[in-house]
Amino acid sequence: MIKWIIILLIVAAAASLLGMPALAGAAATGARILIGIVLVIFLLVVLGIFAVT
Repeated sequence: MIKWIIILLIVAAAASLLGMPALAGAAATGARILIGIVLVIFLLVVLGIFAVT
């Protein structure tokens, strides 16, 4: 999932540099959502509610 976040951030940066604000915003929003999901999963793992084996 971290790989997808990095890809979306690169797409957002490239689209922003090329003058495509709609694509940049969409990619940044997707990355932001994935970052939130990763943080929630991380907190669940740290608190021991969700076990990763």
